[in-house]
This record gives sequence, structure tokens and C-alpha cells, in this order.
Amino acid sequence: MKRFTMDCFRFVDVYILLSFTIPFSVYMLTLAPSVTFFDSGEFLTAAYSLGSAHSPGYPLFLMYAKLFTWLPLGNIAFRINMATAFSSSLACLSVYLLTTRLLKDEQIVVKQELFARFAVKGAGLAAALTFGVTPRLWLQSNHDKPYPLLAFITAVIFLLLLKWRKHYLMGSERPAYVYVCTFLAGLFMALHQSVVLLLPAWFLFIVLTDWHMILRIKELILATAFALFGFSVHLYLPLRATQNPLLNWGDTKTYGQFMWHFLRKGYPPEPHQRDANLLWAQIKAFNIPHEFTWLGAVLLVFALVCLWRRQRCFVIAYLTSVATFLLVIAGYFNATTDTIFLTEEFFTPLYLLTAVLIGIGLFHVLGFALRKAQLPERNDMRVYLLVTVMFFMLPVSLCAVNYYENDQHNNYIAYDYASNSLRSLPQNAIMFTWGDSGAFPLWYLQGVERMREDLDLPHTPHLVFDWYLDSMPRLFRNSNLKRVDLQSMDPESCLRLAIAEEINQRPVYIDFSTRYSVTFNEYVPVQRGLVYRMRRSSEPGGLPDVSVWENYNNRGILEKISFLDLDTGKAILIYANSYLETGEFLLSVGRTSEGMRMLAMAGQISPEMKPNIQQVLMRFGIAR
Repeated sequence: MKRFTMDCFRFVDVYILLSFTIPFSVYMLTLAPSVTFFDSGEFLTAAYSLGSAHSPGYPLFLMYAKLFTWLPLGNIAFRINMATAFSSSLACLSVYLLTTRLLKDEQIVVKQELFARFAVKGAGLAAALTFGVTPRLWLQSNHDKPYPLLAFITAVIFLLLLKWRKHYLMGSERPAYVYVCTFLAGLFMALHQSVVLLLPAWFLFIVLTDWHMILRIKELILATAFALFGFSVHLYLPLRATQNPLLNWGDTKTYGQFMWHFLRKGYPPEPHQRDANLLWAQIKAFNIPHEFTWLGAVLLVFALVCLWRRQRCFVIAYLTSVATFLLVIAGYFNATTDTIFLTEEFFTPLYLLTAVLIGIGLFHVLGFALRKAQLPERNDMRVYLLVTVMFFMLPVSLCAVNYYENDQHNNYIAYDYASNSLRSLPQNAIMFTWGDSGAFPLWYLQGVERMREDLDLPHTPHLVFDWYLDSMPRLFRNSNLKRVDLQSMDPESCLRLAIAEEINQRPVYIDFSTRYSVTFNEYVPVQRGLVYRMRRSSEPGGLPDVSVWENYNNRGILEKISFLDLDTGKAILIYANSYLETGEFLLSVGRTSEGMRMLAMAGQISPEMKPNIQQVLMRFGIAR
């Protein structure tokens, strides 16, 4: 038994285990405990209900995340967040495998075989851990995102192509490797469509190895067939749509709706002028020094030079990938200044390949050092220690720098913002929302955690879509919105029509974003905490309800939190503005002490608002 155990231990590569378990442990320590902003609430709801997310649906990611909802740990959001931590750790493991595979043919000037193996595996582990603590991957690992899984499969396809190339150079053609790669590429189109940006690199890798392959019709047909077979996972969308799941974005029952959804027709382009500054900002979204430091950038260049002789195909594939991503994402997409941050997430597969090259660069730096020094004939632990420090200085430094900003283990701001909004609403109310981060956490709380199911929470930008109106039959079954040409209407017009239909039937509310995104002439918004009750201008005035503030949970907004993305910052400002607005009202009706307390809360939440607070105090003749 003891011998069997030792054999198993020798069989298991401890470096492989470390390349997965260390990142996974870090991610679990910093994992978001519940729903976050941006697309989180939508992905959580779609995965839980096996529905469809925003275009193009992300069916493979939803099915993958669904598996984790069956774990007996925490709430549904925590489990799906853990699914992303798991896929990010797989991506780190694949960095190790790809780095060590590329280093198999590299030579290091050392006689001891044990040390040579340590150098290869140490470089692979250093690359894996470096990738694991980069700002972009770490940010994506703490909540539900499809990009880490896409990065993992990118590395797997490169591993398969390297294996195929090795057999080809040895005189053995193995086209099955290529067929598996085309199957995976087609399959992972259902994860994220940016996989197509890697196709030119993979194609060049194959052609540079065996250009005759593109002339063999049988192999081309089989490769295409396998790609289509993988792509067929998209049939999930129309099949699930027939079951009317909780979140059924696009309602892809028909071919027309499926193509509308798959081709992202719901996001029409917004033409705008591009100058040199905007183009440079778009290109800078791919930022290697930010992710890996300038040392990492230097190691990358060094690795490309060192690999050129033995692994030229991989070098060309990497450079082609970078060029293709930049040409399409920066050149074609032409994101506006305030949406460039959304394109930064697409570069995760490139950062994985960059981490591999940085590991190779570390290995060759060691080789250069060994050529200048002489190792003792026997293994010397001091040498091992020195190499360990050299290899792992970069990932340890990155971890120390990035840990605080990526620690989301106590990030309840999105959850509390949504639950506080729901607490503000009376029974059977309707609240119109505006903006993904304002709507999606509400969808999760109501649809998954079954909170306030008596409410209707329509999202105003979606009122222009028939499929969305059909998804809310209680509210829109007999609505005039079903009888008008929605293509000729804008969301604001649809909102006004919907309010007019319901305001005499049920309590109608809007959220903060709607209050300051739409001008209402016939209605007056009356504040109730974070939300606003709508009343007709002709009706008697209503007083704001300030009692709801006592029921709010304010975790994370009264002190500096470690993690602060764009929408989390906006939510905190909404709290501050709402407290300011309530304080101003209380001062206007003579409730000075209560008003001052509200103004003090606004200043505590957002010190930047102190000039606004001072203006309010001066207006009421109160000196500070």
C-alpha cells in the first residue's frame, strides 16, 4: 500500500496541483458573496433558470454555471461566482501546461537533470500564478464572467495544435487533433463570440506547419463538420425558449428571433467621430504593462526573440492574435470613450498567452544567468532558493499590489442597493428601471431569491421589444404598447404610455436613474428613499416619505471599500444624492435636526458632495 501511494504521488505533478489550487484559494478568499453590478444579476438569473442572457445568449456559459447551483454552499450567486473562480483556476492551470509544453524543446545549460526539470516546471508555475493575479483575470474571477473559461479553452486548443505539430514533424499525420480543435472552436462560440478573433492565428499555425492540409478536401470537410457539430450547442436557445424560462432574452423560438439574438441586432451601432486620442485610448485597452508590469513586458519581448528559432509558429500565432484583436475591437468596434472599459474584458485570452510567454522569458533569463555562472556539481539548495525567488518575485509582487482592489469578499453593495429599493415599494407596485446595473440585481433578488414577487419591475430600454412585453403578461397583455409600431418609438415614449395605462390602477414608481434620465411634464416624481412615486401634476401634492431610510442596509457605503468599479461608484453617489435630496426637503418643512442628519449622511458617503451640501445650507440660512 505504501509503495502504491508513493507511485501515485510520483505520478501526480505537484506543480499542476499548485497551479490550480493556489489561484483557486486566492479567488475564494476574495470572492463576491452575492450579486454584483453590470451583467451579474442577469447572468445569475439566466443561469439559475437555464434561460437566455443578453445577445448572443451565452448558452454554454449558462449551462456550465448551472452545474454549480447544485452545490450546497452559500446562495445561488455565491455558487455561480465560484464557477467563475473555478474556470479562472483552470485557465491558470492551462498556462502551466502550455508553458512547460513549449519549454520541452528548449535547452538550459546545466548538467543536473533534476535542476533542469525544476527550471521548466518552476517557470510554468510562475507563469500560471502571474496570470492568476493580474488585475483583469482577478476581477473576472470574483463574480460571474465567461471570459476565464474562454481563455482556458484557448490554451487547450494551442496545446492540441502543438501536439499535432510535433507528430507531423516526426512524420506522423494526426488530423484528428485539428478536428478536435475545430469542434472546440465551434462549441465555444456559445461561450463568447470573440473566439472568432483567434481563428486567423490558429489557421496560420496550421498552414505554417502543413500548408498542404488546406488542399485536402476531405480533411477540410471533416474539420468544417466538427466545427458545425460544436456550434450546434446553440440549439439550446430555441429549445429553452419554448419552455418560457424565467429570463428568456430575445425569445428565440423562431429562426428570425434567433438570428436577431445571435447577431446582436438589439444593440444598433451609434456612429461617432474618432480622432487620434480616441483611437489611442481604444488601443490602450490592451495594456500589458498594466497587467504584468513593465518587467513582464520586457520578459515578453525577450521570450518572443528566444522562441523565434524553435517555436516560430507559436510566435506568429501570438502576434497575429494581438493584431486581429486590435484591428477588430479597436478598429471596427470603435467604442466610445465611456464604453472602452467594456472592451477590456475581451483581451483575457491574449493575456493568458502573454503569461505563457513571460514564463518562457523567465526560463531564458535563468539560462542566460547560468551561462555566466557555474553551478556546483551537486544539487545546492541555495541555488534552488535563489531561482525560486527569481521566478516568483513577479507573481508575489502582483498579488500584493492587486489584492486590496480585487477583494470583494464583503461586497454587498449591489445586493443592498436592490433590496433597499424593493423595501421602499408598497404592495403590488410597479417600478420602472433604467440601466443594467439598476435592473439586473432586482431581477436576481426577485427571480432567484424570490423577494417581493408581488411587484412588476419593467426595464424601460426593453419596452421597445415585443419579446420583452410578451415576457410580462400580467403588465402588458392588454397594453397599447402591443398595438403600436414599437420600431418607431423610443423608450421614453413607451415609458410614458405605460405609466399612463397603470397610474390609476396600481402604485407606479421609477428608480433614481429613470428620475434623472427622462423629463416628465405630466407627472411629478415624489421621493421615497432611493425610488420615486409618480403622481399626476394635476393631483394634490404628496410629501416625500422619509421613514424608509430607517429600514435600509448600508453595508459598504459609509466607509471606503476595497473594490470600487464604475457602477458601484455610481450606486454610492445615488445614495449620497438621495440623502441630500431628503435632507433638503426636511429643511424646507422646518425639520432642521432631521435634515441636518441626512445632509451629514450624504457628506459621509461622498465627501465630494460637501460643496453641494454647503449650498443647501446657505439657501436655508444655516451657517457651518
